[in-house]
Amino acid sequence: MQPEERQSVVDVALASGVAIPGETAARTKVLGRLRLGDAVFRHLTRAAAIAVLLLLTGVIISLIEGSLPAFRKFGFEFLISERWNPVTEIFGALPAIYGTVITSLIAMLIAVPVGLMIAYFLTELCPQWLRRPIGIAIELLAGIPSIIYGIWGLFMFAPFLQATLQPFLIDSLGHVPLIAPLFSGPPYGIGILTAGLILAIMVLPFVTSISRDVFEAVPAVLKEAAYGVGCTTWEVMRYVVLPYARIGVIGGVMLALGRALGETMAVTFVIGNAHRISASLLAPGTTISASIANEFTEATSDLYTSALIALGLILFVITFIVLAAARYMLLRIERRIG
Repeated sequence: MQPEERQSVVDVALASGVAIPGETAARTKVLGRLRLGDAVFRHLTRAAAIAVLLLLTGVIISLIEGSLPAFRKFGFEFLISERWNPVTEIFGALPAIYGTVITSLIAMLIAVPVGLMIAYFLTELCPQWLRRPIGIAIELLAGIPSIIYGIWGLFMFAPFLQATLQPFLIDSLGHVPLIAPLFSGPPYGIGILTAGLILAIMVLPFVTSISRDVFEAVPAVLKEAAYGVGCTTWEVMRYVVLPYARIGVIGGVMLALGRALGETMAVTFVIGNAHRISASLLAPGTTISASIANEFTEATSDLYTSALIALGLILFVITFIVLAAARYMLLRIERRIG
């Protein structure tokens, strides 16, 4: 009997419920192996998901346990006090919280519009021969280690700002009502504004890359229809591309914000590491991550160590709130869409 005829006989026999010992055993063995592989894969994926939850739970428990001495000692005052004196063991987290929020806000105010414009230029306006070099340059910015940004910022960028941008801001905006306190004081070079600019450069590739990917996913027919009814390039971006890709854009912005909130080494080099709150953006300051990086090796007492761990817990809570707000915003947008 030819192989084709044998296979047809086997198929007819199986379809009619007639058992053929050799073929049935072989197929049963194959099906058993497939079921085993599927069960192993299902259990591995479940174990991976549970491992993530266990890891996150362990981090939260460790932070809470380590920060309890500081919160027992200072209570709610730890969050609103400006004093940070390791000698007398009096600690307050407000300057670090203020610096973290302000530097991240400066970074996002600069990086988000610039990143969106770069992404739209790459997807719609850039010549084909220029897209790849600009894309590679953006990817290289994302791959540079943060300590390199810090060294460059301290030895090159900060002196440049001290000699050019900061004196210009002081002379032009230092006497304008309402915003004058933001640009008062001497041009130190380092400070909150410098740290915010460094963070803007560091998070720019995240905003640009993700926005470019979601802009490329916008159907060409929508843009062609908008151009066909007389829309300008700006109107196509505002009324067609951004509304269609807003979920992806918000996701990229939140990813960049998370990077800005937790950045350590680059900010540590250029922010000045001063535990005080100043209205001027040119003055030195500190962030939560910079304070931990600078002082953890010097924490010789349990209370000092607990205060630094409490700063880490606060940063974790801030990041969680930001991500939860982003998720809630995305859910509202999805409900409105469909």
